[in-house]
Amino acid sequence: MVRKGADPQAALDAAQPGDIVSLEAGAVFRGNFVLPKKEGSDWIVVRTSASDSDLPRPGTRMSPATSVLMPKLVSPNDSPAVRTAPGAHHYRFVGVEFTAAESVTRIGSIVAFGARHARLEDVPSHLILDRCFVHGQPGADTFQGVLLNSGAAAVVDSHVSEIHVRGQDSQAVLGYNGPGPFKLSNNYLEAAGENVMFGGADPAIPDLVPSDIEISGNHMAKPRSWNVGDPSYAGVPWTQKAILELKNAQRVLIRGNLLENIAGEKGAALVLTPRNQGNSAPWSVVRDVTFHDNIVRGAAVGWKAQGLDDGHRSQQLRRVSIRNNLWLSIGRSFFYALGPIEDLAIEHNTALPVSYSAYHVEGEPPMQRFRLVRNVMGSGGRGLAFARVGDPRWLPGAVIDGNVLVGPGSAKAIGRAEVPPAGAFRLFRDLATAGVNEDGSLMVGSVLRAPGGAEGEPGVDFRELGEAVRAASPGRERQSRRSVARDGRVTRTEVRRSG
Repeated sequence: MVRKGADPQAALDAAQPGDIVSLEAGAVFRGNFVLPKKEGSDWIVVRTSASDSDLPRPGTRMSPATSVLMPKLVSPNDSPAVRTAPGAHHYRFVGVEFTAAESVTRIGSIVAFGARHARLEDVPSHLILDRCFVHGQPGADTFQGVLLNSGAAAVVDSHVSEIHVRGQDSQAVLGYNGPGPFKLSNNYLEAAGENVMFGGADPAIPDLVPSDIEISGNHMAKPRSWNVGDPSYAGVPWTQKAILELKNAQRVLIRGNLLENIAGEKGAALVLTPRNQGNSAPWSVVRDVTFHDNIVRGAAVGWKAQGLDDGHRSQQLRRVSIRNNLWLSIGRSFFYALGPIEDLAIEHNTALPVSYSAYHVEGEPPMQRFRLVRNVMGSGGRGLAFARVGDPRWLPGAVIDGNVLVGPGSAKAIGRAEVPPAGAFRLFRDLATAGVNEDGSLMVGSVLRAPGGAEGEPGVDFRELGEAVRAASPGRERQSRRSVARDGRVTRTEVRRSG
């Protein structure tokens, strides 16, 4: 065991694959610790000395309340508390806290798995944070909680918070220079800029695209005390952007998450936009993205998508599925899509209420094989801003069918567009006439109910949504119910339906 006052670096240097490095529970270890490269493929486990019976069981999210059981690796300066040596691999942390000293006012990454390596063989891999606590200090500029510039890596059952910067972006989890695969499962992820982002800086390795990414069962949020104008505002203008953003990523599954509270008139919960950020990575792409069975609450815009980088050359956004998601308290628009995009499918979503417009689709050149099927959407005061929907040259292969618009803007539903296909939209002035509850579910006897059940009805299948939120990771149910239901009647209804 590494006891208080001893040197964890000496233990890391001496450890061999298969060893366990036990750090005294509650002890504080100050330094910038490095994970060395070792020969062999067995795991080196770095963990708290607290017994397994005292820790949350695997599949249960760690809470800051458990901090007393955690050894604390504390950076005394602007460098990471823990980073990897080139090529390091097979390290697993269990029940460890990572932070910066209270005297540190500005730090890059608290945990850095990888850097901007120029050779693939130098990229670290097989790295896991399991039931860990990663956090910045309340008043400090902290750019990243966890940097994932690595091969196979995972953050599971963990808590990342107090990640924020004034005037620049910050991320609870950021990855741009590692191939993956990556897994983020059953975490609380809190950051001002983007809670999670892949891309955002050009990789140093040619043709690298972060790939095979699973983001499941997480609670991604921004505290209301960060929002200017909120009664709880704490007085620090942390720069806020989005909750989840993909700028260079492929084969991404996003399922069973709660995303909430993004401030500002343009803030979006989900942003999909290929970006050759520094004009040195024209291969940058976003493709094969599945966003299913998520709850989004409190955003100006539900999601935004842009087909190409408008500043530098990039590859095209393609093969995106947005299905069976519940969007509540959307301030302006359900979504904004700017072509060209290939194979964008928006199916069985419920977005209520929407204050400005249901959605806005435009751009050149055409959007190929666009699907907008069986969604229930608040139409706001402006209705539907849908450019050139009747022009077959602009939406070749489109399927628009069975959608419901609810709200005062429904009467001007087709703004700036020709009449869409018959059956594309049903229009209602209010929720009552549509037979829709405030939580998005259909009332008993609703005119929208279909004899064949949920698959034939517009909007969210609440049973499927509930199963995804509950089962996104083993043992998550109790934590999920507490997180989702903690501040609103509407989401208590959602969770009750999920059971």
